[in-house]
Parts: sequence; structure tokens; C-alpha cells
Amino acid sequence: MLRFKMVESALNRQVREVVAPSARPSDYFGEKVFGRNVMRKYLDRTTYDALIQTMDKGTPLSAELADRVAAGMRQWALDNGADHYTHWFQPLTGGTAEKHDSFSDPDGKGFVIESFSGKVLAQQEPDASSFPSGGIRNTFEARGYSAWDPSSPAFIVDTTLCIPTVFIAYTGEALDYKVPLLRAMTAVGEAATEVCHYFDKNVSRVHTYLGWEQEYFLLDESLWAARPDLVLTGRTLLGHESAKNQQLEDHYFGAIPARVINFMKELEYESLKLGIPLKTRHNEVAPNQFELAPVYEEANLANDHNQLLMTIMDKIARRHHFRVLLHEKPFKGINGSGKHNNWSLGTDTGVNLFSPGTTPAENLQFITFLVNVLAAVHRHNGLLKAAIMSATNSHRLGANEAPPAIISAFLGTHLSSVLDKLARSKDDNAIRFDAKSVLRMSGISQIPSILLDNTDRNRTSPFAFTGNRFEFRAVGSSDNCAEAIITLCSIVAEQLREFKREVDEKIAGGMKKDKAIYEVVKRLIKSSRPIHFDGNGYSDEWKQEAKRRGLDCETSAPLIFDNYLSKQSVKMFSATGVLSKVELEARTEVKWETYTKKIQIEARVLGDIVMSQILPVASKYEAILLDKVYKMRQLGLDGEADVALLNDIQSRSTALHRLVHDMVEARKVANRIDDQREKAILYHDTVAIFFDDIRDHIDKMEEVIDDQLWPLPKYRELLFIR
Repeated sequence: MLRFKMVESALNRQVREVVAPSARPSDYFGEKVFGRNVMRKYLDRTTYDALIQTMDKGTPLSAELADRVAAGMRQWALDNGADHYTHWFQPLTGGTAEKHDSFSDPDGKGFVIESFSGKVLAQQEPDASSFPSGGIRNTFEARGYSAWDPSSPAFIVDTTLCIPTVFIAYTGEALDYKVPLLRAMTAVGEAATEVCHYFDKNVSRVHTYLGWEQEYFLLDESLWAARPDLVLTGRTLLGHESAKNQQLEDHYFGAIPARVINFMKELEYESLKLGIPLKTRHNEVAPNQFELAPVYEEANLANDHNQLLMTIMDKIARRHHFRVLLHEKPFKGINGSGKHNNWSLGTDTGVNLFSPGTTPAENLQFITFLVNVLAAVHRHNGLLKAAIMSATNSHRLGANEAPPAIISAFLGTHLSSVLDKLARSKDDNAIRFDAKSVLRMSGISQIPSILLDNTDRNRTSPFAFTGNRFEFRAVGSSDNCAEAIITLCSIVAEQLREFKREVDEKIAGGMKKDKAIYEVVKRLIKSSRPIHFDGNGYSDEWKQEAKRRGLDCETSAPLIFDNYLSKQSVKMFSATGVLSKVELEARTEVKWETYTKKIQIEARVLGDIVMSQILPVASKYEAILLDKVYKMRQLGLDGEADVALLNDIQSRSTALHRLVHDMVEARKVANRIDDQREKAILYHDTVAIFFDDIRDHIDKMEEVIDDQLWPLPKYRELLFIR
């Protein structure tokens, strides 16, 4: 056996060359998007103005105007080679969904015509029973609706016009991520606007912004296909570490391999045409790991773009004979992948509410919003953890490369000092911030002065303030960003409402406005101190300290999901209008069910690999060793080393038989449970616990069994693109 080398070498010769378009990115950016510039060309002035009002202010669009919009959109799509259309939505599977319909309809005279009405644009009826609903819909109740979201522009992928939509049940409950995201953005926007009026009456709207950073792995497609665990679960369930992995730190920000750069070029080209404003690309820490990031956008559009990107990057990777891995922990012993969510709030007057100012009033506004976010995160730290927890992300959180499974907020030395002084202050003098300080490189005259942010970055913090935004670093690479942003916006909306109520009560009692704001802010600084931690989140001391502070330290994913159904969470989501109790119960049911199914699949795949590949190879190698030992003893030679090796392989084979049997039996017991929460807990406590022991035996066998016999590509073959 040539250990996959021949396939890999042939593959490496097939580098897909991507010829960069001669035009500048500014010439083709958004050409596949029905954006405002395109709308001006394909819509009359009245229709265009009405649609802009709908997009910006939520003004209802009449049926007549919807027909005009549909006609213009259809003509643009046909002019750009589209022949089908689809409502593109985000069900609770975590991915996207689409059902394509042709523009062509019979005209009754033996011909077809291209048709696309406002009614079809506005609403379709996918089969709701075929998507996760958490019990909202019975399997025999199929009706559900997808409805157009005008705030996110339509786009063309290949030859299909894609219309971003929400997805709801026949009875009105949200069955997707977009509905609660839009609700949460509205809730936090309205609450923030009311608080902004303490400082600027001209603010009429507050927007939610998101900048995501997508980490991912690339693998040779042929090697990926030879690993059933990667194909079926997205991660390696077995495999001994390579002698060289990331310990030299030579991959991070290193030169990008030629094959990878060609993939990145094509991905960027296609993304820019779809209006996804990709800005950054680089090697990440682990071998074969990379990252890309766009510039900031309004959160709803940014989330749509991330979902779209994860789809198209897989398609493009295949054209380059790669496979994209978005699993949070594809390989043991090296860094996993996250998706940092950089979140901020900004006014329609151009003010970032998380940026320090230069006047006392601006700084008071900054402190007000900063402290209210900390208070919200403190109160709902367990819920925020539930928003980023999953069967896949649980492998990454807490490892020494990602934030721990304990939510804390990092502020940095300077800002922490400011808050401490403010909390102790007995007067109302505002504290000024120097937005930047200057670092000069001594002895190197040719290096210009460097502007330092007032906060460093803390890679161990799951929720870090980084100068003008919060970076929610605990979000998983395969996650829908909406889950985290829905929760974050909702808890901040609740907190801002309570803040305004408390301040207004003090003002009504005769206290001056600034005094009232200071008093409430100082109380919130003190009450939210437990969530503030600038130290090493990886340390065992922090785990003990976090527990002492009363923070949620649970590590079992099924139990963490309980936070969604706490009285506090149900009350908060209901009060903000983001999710009803029925919707929360349904979503949590889906989370438990999804967790169970992922662990179930991993257990089945692991058991199959052990029984059909690992043990037969071990048996074959044992036979070779037995034959060798027999012949050596016939010649009067020792052979004790081979006997010891035989005994080791035999004992591990016996252990694997037993462990797989016990794992299967545990799975059978769990499968008899109907309650989804109880079943998920059993899978966590009684099935998943076998994975590490099984893997340990296999990985030890991998070290000693003949390399030519080993049936699966090893880490040293998987992890280095040449």
C-alpha cells in the first residue's frame, strides 16, 4: 500500500489556476445583488421610493407595488442568466434552505412565458413538517410560510434568484433564526434610542452591527474521502498527533500555499460579486487552518452573508479538490476553529455607542452603554453560554486555544481602572478618556509611532471589549451567528429598559439627569463586578473563582441548554418580544434532539471504524507477528520484543471489543427514552464518555502497527498542504 501518497501527489499537480478578473473589485462588487443601484435601473421612481421606505422604516408595501418590484427583480434576474427563483431561509437545522421554482409557466397556448408576481415574491409555502420545529408542528401538519425580508437584498447564485426570507409556522411561531434576530435588533434599537435621548435628542434610530471572523480548515479531498469520521461527523474521532503540528508556530500568518491562495482568490471574487465585503485572509495557528473576515455590516445582512459564505466556500473548495471543515474541533491536539462575533451599536447620527469620546457628555454616554452591557451579561451569563453551546463547540470551549465554558468580560487595565474609580467616586466629575496613546519604538527611527488602543486583547476571554466593540469569541465556527446576536441584543434591550426606568424614577424624584445617570451607573458597576475578569481564563484558579462569584460553570451541553427555559430567560425574551415561551420550549427541544443525534452518529461511526477497519488490521498484524515469532523460535532466537508487542495489541483489541460493546448497549438504553432532555443527558453521561477511551487505544495501536497496513490517513498526511 502506498499510504495515499500516489493519490495525494496526483491531486497536488491538479492546481486549479484562478485568473483574477481584469476589472477592479469596485467594478464588480455586488453585481449579483439586487441592490439599490440596480433597483434604480429596474424600478420606476415611485416603486423604488416605496421599496426604500419598506427597507429602511418597515413601511408596508402594497400588492400593486409588490408586483412592480417582482417584475423588475424578474427582469434583472433574467438579464443575468437566472432561470429559477427560491425563497432562501434559515431553518433550525443551522444551515440554509431553498426550493427552486422555474420562472417559466405555460401560457395555455403551447408556449411558456416568464412570470414572477408580487404574491410569489412575498410568500411561499415550504413543508414545515420536514424541518425541526421542537413539537410546534406535528409531522402530519405540513404547512409553514416563508415571507420576504426586504431589508436583505435578493441575490443570484449560479442561475437561481435567491430571496432572503423568514420562516414561520402556520400558527405564527418562528421556525428560523431570522425572525427572532430581527425582533431582537428592533428591541435593542428601540431601548438604546430611548437611552440615547439623555445625551442627544437628534438620535432617531440605533443600529446593530456585526463583524464576523470565520476560521476553517482545508483538506485534500481524496484524503478527506478516505476518513469516514471526517465525511460523516466533520471531525477525526481517532488519530494520533503528528510529530510536528503547530508547536513551532510557523503556520500562523505564514505564506499562504499556492493551492490555497487560488481557492481564496476565487472565493473572494465570488463573494464580492454577491456583495459580501471580504477584507482579510490569513493562515491561522493550526496547520491547514485559515481565517477570513469582512468589514462590518448591519447585523441582519452580516448574518445572511456569513450563512451564504459557508455555502459557497464549500462549493468552491470542491473545485480546487479541497474540502472545507467548519467543525469546531476537527483534530485533537491542535487548535480548533471559532467565529468571533464583533458586535456594536451605532446611531443614525454616526456615533458608535461603544467608542470613548472627548467631552464629559460623550464619555458619560460611552460608560452608560458599556456598563449596561456588562450588567446584562452578568445577569444572563448562563443564557449567553447556552447560545453558543453545541455538541461540536463543546470540544473547543475550555481547551487551551479558545475561551473557557465560563462567560466573563475582559475590559483591560485602563478601562477597569476607570470603572473602579467611578464606582468609588463621590462626585459627578466625568472621567476623560484618551482614545489612543502613543508608543514610540526607541532606537528605530524609521518605524513610525504606533497608536495603542486603551485595551489589549485577551484570547482567553469569551466576551472582550476591544476598543469600540465587544468581541464575542466563544461562538463556534459552524454556528449561525444569529443565535449569539439574538441573545446578546435581547438581554441588552432588557437591561437598557430597566436602566431608563430607574433613571427616570430618580429624575421624577427631583434628581438632576446627569446625577441620576451616574448613580445608576455606579450601582451597576458594583453589581456586575463578578462578570469582569482580565486574567487567564484557562487557569484552574479561575474556574474556582468563577464558581465563588456565582457564575455559571456547568460544562454539560444538555444541562446548559436549560438556561433557555429558566424563569428569568422566559420573562426576558417575552418582555422584549423576541421569543415566546412556546418558541423557547421548541428551540430548546431542537437543541437537545440535535445534540443527541450528533453524539449518536459519532458513536455509530466510531463503532463501525473499530469493528470493520481497526480490529481487522490489528488481527492481520498480529498474524504477521505470530508467524515471525514462530520462525524466530524455530531458529532458537528470542523474539521477546515481538511477543510484548503482540500482547499489547491483543490487550488493546480486547479492550476495544469490550468498550464498543458497552457503548452500543448504552446507546440502546438511551434510545428507549422519549423525553428529549433526558435522552440528551444520557447520551452525554453514558455514551459520549466512551469516546476518549476508545480513541486512546486506537491511537496507541496506530503508533505500533505497520504503517503500510494502517487503513486511514494519519495526521501527518492530513494536516500539511503541499
